Amino acid sequence: MNKKDGTDLLYLQVAAQIRRAIADGEAKPGERLPPARDLATVLGVNTNTVLRSLRLLQDEGLLELRRRRGITVAGTPERGAVIQKVRELVEFARTQGYAAEELVEMIEDVA
Repeated sequence: MNKKDGTDLLYLQVAAQIRRAIADGEAKPGERLPPARDLATVLGVNTNTVLRSLRLLQDEGLLELRRRRGITVAGTPERGAVIQKVRELVEFARTQGYAAEELVEMIEDVA
């Protein structure tokens, strides 16, 4: 395994650790996390690895990253899982030729 592959796996491991801390209630919605540099030191990894993990968790809807305001827990792992499924649904709908508005209408009809 080359260094790049190891780094790729490492950021996923770091994301899993943070995700687990949120799931276990160690970090609750609305709470701020330490700066990426501090997290990197505690976890014994490079700051860039932590930043990549944080961006992934932001995409999942678990964290909010704001310049000069820090990292805030935005949701729970369950919410993150739902957001991931929504992203997959939106992408699938696009490949089938549906616009976002049509997808929203379908969801409202089903709900």
